[in-house]
Amino acid sequence: MKPDTILQIGDFEISGTEIPERITFGGEQRLVVNKLVGGMRNVQALGSDPAPIVWSGLFFGATARDRARYVNTLKDAGKELDLIWDEFFYRVVIRDFRCDFERFHQLPYQITLEVVEDKSGAVLAIAAPSVDDLVDQDATTITGLSDLIGDSTLSGLVSNLNTAISSVSSIATAATGTINSIVKPLNAVRGRVQVLFSSVNNTVRSVTTLGGILPNNPISTNVGRILSQATAAAQIPILQQMDVTLGRMGKNLGSINSGTKTVTQAGGNLYRLAADEYGDAMGWTALAAANGTTDPVLTGVNTIVVPPLNQNTNGVLNA
Repeated sequence: MKPDTILQIGDFEISGTEIPERITFGGEQRLVVNKLVGGMRNVQALGSDPAPIVWSGLFFGATARDRARYVNTLKDAGKELDLIWDEFFYRVVIRDFRCDFERFHQLPYQITLEVVEDKSGAVLAIAAPSVDDLVDQDATTITGLSDLIGDSTLSGLVSNLNTAISSVSSIATAATGTINSIVKPLNAVRGRVQVLFSSVNNTVRSVTTLGGILPNNPISTNVGRILSQATAAAQIPILQQMDVTLGRMGKNLGSINSGTKTVTQAGGNLYRLAADEYGDAMGWTALAAANGTTDPVLTGVNTIVVPPLNQNTNGVLNA
């Protein structure tokens, strides 16, 4: 847990570095299970049965010995105590307390608390994350995956994407033009990912012998082939995960404005897509601008952002 969390048992407080790394809570639902003919079951729920709360910790410092002895005194008293940490609130009795004396200033311990009542209150619903939260989470994931890949061009494009995201105060309420300012660098990142994916696939498939080891090749050449093949193979799942994350981010951005959507297709061109979406092939320039490209011809599988067609460019793409 965070070191700034305060853990309190009755009037005894644990804080700072003495806070345990984890506290297990929960329990089981008491059930009566009647097994019927034909494999059917009748299950009756009798109510929650909280498990004992257990953790290990360390009393440390000049008062460590006295603090340990005080907790032992609380255990001996057998009284109900309030247990509070973070947003958790229980009524408990100390069932078991064991402490190892190593030095007067260093005493590791384990404590077991029997739950009398859970007073925390039930969590009845979980608020869905906002579009801003989803985009920020995906941006963090993309940055981490990019670092693993180690391609300088990709890293630069990811940096541009993060800059574009950070410049928008509220993605959820942003206008279409503002969303497009994020979509363009996003598509640039995705394009680079596809290039790298194709490259590593070629590296793995171009070797006709195990590890690329060929007769009469110097050892250094064979070792180089093995290393390049291994590196390429390791990057494939990373690139796949990155492409999925970029696609999810694109869909989240596309859902913000009802006039903006995404279309995924293999090959084709922007002329045909514009004719299908706008009823006017000359609208390909709006598609090109929204997706950060000047080439109407599409290769491979692409997720294309389709913004509203709110201007007539007569098919001329402005620089």
